[in-house]
Amino acid sequence: MTAGALYIVSTPIGNLGDISQRALDTLAAVDLVLAEDTRRSGRLLGHYGIRTPLMALHEHNERALVDKLSKRLQAGEQMALISDAGTPLISDPGFLLVRELTQQGARVVPIPGPSAVICALSVAGLPTDRFVFEGFLPARAQARETRLQELSRETRTLVFYEAPHRALDTLQALAKVFGPERLATVMRELTKAYETLRHGELQVLSTWLHEEPAQQRGEFVIVVAGAPVEEAEGDEAVRETLQLLLEELPLSRAVDLAVRLSGEKRNRIYRIALALQQSS
Repeated sequence: MTAGALYIVSTPIGNLGDISQRALDTLAAVDLVLAEDTRRSGRLLGHYGIRTPLMALHEHNERALVDKLSKRLQAGEQMALISDAGTPLISDPGFLLVRELTQQGARVVPIPGPSAVICALSVAGLPTDRFVFEGFLPARAQARETRLQELSRETRTLVFYEAPHRALDTLQALAKVFGPERLATVMRELTKAYETLRHGELQVLSTWLHEEPAQQRGEFVIVVAGAPVEEAEGDEAVRETLQLLLEELPLSRAVDLAVRLSGEKRNRIYRIALALQQSS
């Protein structure tokens, strides 16, 4: 252990057996554990018989705590940062603290372990040599669809987190914007007792989740295949054509002409045209 160091400690995303011995040793040895939800993290530490003091660090107080924690580290204390589950700072607080401490020359040490992103990619059955992690999409429908339009030509595999009450809406939006036939994998409650993995086309997955209300619970990770390279390149040409047509014609007429000029499916041309019109 290093005096004056902050340890970024990964904890299980569900199955408590997934924690490493190094993580347990670190959490037991430090002077303080920083956690997003101290009640939840308290139960986790209690399960392993660890009695290290806890302090809440979340998006509402992180900025205010940076100076205080920095002084404690300078005095030689050791601290660990954990999230509610998985690897800290992945769609969780901690970035401001780590950035400030590293700029001050403090030692920040990663203790690797579970991550829902990597766990999901390993079983998604989709290309993993290059991928994009998007975290949570916007909660509002219009903002969510706008963001998906921006990602529609991304050729790398995409990874999304989603809350249970928005999982169905997100799948429906993905099918609408990316196309119903785009391949994806929906994962629910990874590593937990009711773990569910479902592979298929976006429209099929959307219909399945709609018809299975009992599956609309728990933590979701959605992994979506990237756009085919030729489709992404073709979209750029279509966008340029549509941009010119939309300056002179109504949406439906511009779409009809673009379909005739490009030979592409009308649904795809319409989605691109709609995105251009909304962004103008």
